[in-house]
Amino acid sequence: MSFIPNFDSDGVVTINRVILKPQFSVEDLEERVALLCENVKTYHSGTGFIGGMVVLNSGQVSNEGSTVGQAVASPLKDREALIITFWRSFEEHEASHRSETFQPLFKHVLELCENGNEEIAYRMLWSGKAYSPKEAAEARAAKERYLKAA
Repeated sequence: MSFIPNFDSDGVVTINRVILKPQFSVEDLEERVALLCENVKTYHSGTGFIGGMVVLNSGQVSNEGSTVGQAVASPLKDREALIITFWRSFEEHEASHRSETFQPLFKHVLELCENGNEEIAYRMLWSGKAYSPKEAAEARAAKERYLKAA
């Protein structure tokens, strides 16, 4: 089972990075992106759109997982968001952006962006979900058996 239901390993992940202009709020972003995402779900669920998510910079920086200094907070807290979408193909993604219903909503989101817009397409290398408690216990036991046998 895939982490994202119905997302094939040949699919494409696109990421837009939005940095809000100072005069706009997170609520402005939420409203505009909600309209855009609803449009994509409505008009492109049958033409390549698999799913998506929007994430907001919480300001927290992991000192355990970062190697570029030991910051305690991100200066882009509540100003940076990633719009992440999953598609069957890059061609289907591009066609969605040419849609007459999409373009006005997309331009409305871009008005918020301090950084302009660059949408990068990625190919999935790995995805997974957490083990259940039973599966995790079995995995740990298997590793311990393997280490003893080696």
